[in-house]
Amino acid sequence: MLEQLKELIMNYVEVDESEIVPEARFSEDLGFNSYDFMCMLGDAEDEFDVEIDESEAGKCKTVEELVNYLEGQE
Repeated sequence: MLEQLKELIMNYVEVDESEIVPEARFSEDLGFNSYDFMCMLGDAEDEFDVEIDESEAGKCKTVEELVNYLEGQE
């Protein structure tokens, strides 16, 4: 799932794949703004065929937290 999420992240922000590590923070480290993050969540719903609660997913500050959240939705 992490590899698929990396692809989604790179569609939204200009970062090298090596920067997308589990402990990377979306806004501080990867440069996401809230609009891009929410759009990426919409794509993640389609990619992983899950229903995402945006208020819950919005609490995910790191890549690892989002992976854990998504894995819990499957």
